[in-house]
Amino acid sequence: MVRWAAFSCVLVPVVLVGYGTSLAGAAGAALGLAAVTGVCRVLLRQSERGAARARAERRRAAAGRPSRAAPGARRGGRHAGPSAPVD
Repeated sequence: MVRWAAFSCVLVPVVLVGYGTSLAGAAGAALGLAAVTGVCRVLLRQSERGAARARAERRRAAAGRPSRAAPGARRGGRHAGPSAPVD
């Protein structure tokens, strides 16, 4: 993904100059794209770290509790129901 961002930071100014934009305008566009790309990289890394931290916490929590039966599974014993005799 970073390669595509770097490629666009180079390609966009070249195209702008090709279509008659001044060099200063193209350089400004390149700097703006580079700034946006840098901010997005930082935010993406923070998000990845946060997700990894959350996964690690879930694994620690799951490792610390005893295993449970599936929801709705019966644990045995007598369950009085409509067909059970009343003593």
